[in-house]
Amino acid sequence: MRLYSFEKLNVWQLSRTLVKNVYEISNMFPDEEKFGLVSQIRRASISVSSNIAEGTSRKSGKDQARFTEISYGSLLEVLNQLILAADLGYISSNIVDEQRQIIEEIGNKLNKLRETQLNK
Repeated sequence: MRLYSFEKLNVWQLSRTLVKNVYEISNMFPDEEKFGLVSQIRRASISVSSNIAEGTSRKSGKDQARFTEISYGSLLEVLNQLILAADLGYISSNIVDEQRQIIEEIGNKLNKLRETQLNK
């Protein structure tokens, strides 16, 4: 079975962990948020890994870097939504702090990936 280039990227693998974490955390949200914040934060977390994958299909480094930028934007959207969830009392600030660590790690790796893509 063929392994695609994005599957080899550590940042993509970490983003899968973030998706899993977000799904587990958002299960704690109240039922009335099912079509609101739950849906939004899950889509944003999936967007991180999806844009990394889609970017690897582009030929030019500039095009690849654009998808990495979109991925980074989605990553910050996840952080924002986690903070809001804590503000609303759905999760503890400790959960936000735990996820902030992986978000920072992914963010740093995305920035390095973008630099590499732009220097192609």
